Amino acid sequence: MATLETSLKECLSSIDGATAVALVDYTSGMALGTLGGGKDFNLEVAAAGNTDVVRSKLRTMEHLGLKDEIEDILITLGTQYHMIRLLKGRGGNGLFLYLVLDASRANLAMARHQLRRVESDLEV
Repeated sequence: MATLETSLKECLSSIDGATAVALVDYTSGMALGTLGGGKDFNLEVAAAGNTDVVRSKLRTMEHLGLKDEIEDILITLGTQYHMIRLLKGRGGNGLFLYLVLDASRANLAMARHQLRRVESDLEV
């Protein structure tokens, strides 16, 4: 099992095009850990805003009577991909990994695969 800091560093170093990553509690909207971002990209604000995305999708699934689980949510922008992966493992209830990718350098299939691997190694 990897610590949070190690897991976030692994995301940025092993996922092509990764520019920022956060572990977020969607019950509170708080980022429990962040890495990357910068002065032009406030990762704390982005993490809190994506909490609303997760909550909205969960609420919609409930209204539709869908008895399934969200694996990933992908938001594509002109120059970036934003990937949200809800954690399933022990201790992961109510948490998601939020990954920002540079669209010109990222491979979505590989990013998704590697984010799943980071999730399985993460100790929360």
